Amino acid sequence: MQLKFLLLLALVPALAACGSTTPPRAKSTPGKPPATRPVGRPAMTPVRPPVRTPPPAARVQSLPGLEGVIGASAPELIRQFGTPRLDVSEGDARKLQYIGQACVLEIFLYPAQPGREPQATYVEARRSSDGQEVDRAACVAALRSR
Repeated sequence: MQLKFLLLLALVPALAACGSTTPPRAKSTPGKPPATRPVGRPAMTPVRPPVRTPPPAARVQSLPGLEGVIGASAPELIRQFGTPRLDVSEGDARKLQYIGQACVLEIFLYPAQPGREPQATYVEARRSSDGQEVDRAACVAALRSR
């Protein structure tokens, strides 16, 4: 058993030499240095900085019955509906929430252009009892008549 192990151990260097990965050498002519290949470096592509694009312009909701709401500023909406139950600002956006017996109305305001006063661009309406979506125009009409 020990003799077989020593024999296998002696064969390892011989087998390792067979699997050598060194490239073959170029033949040299007397008086000339051997030809060598230049070591290649991987091509480096320049890293470009990320392109910053401005956010898209706010899409304005246009539905019948929302005239006077869409496009209105916060002071105009307060004149129409009174003091909002919630007035939440986040960045340059603003949300006003009005609540009545029939519904909850949320009006989202965004600036049309940087530096300008935000205007209402989107409206959501739901029942206050279960949160189910209701007709936006009907909710606006109900809150205006109270």
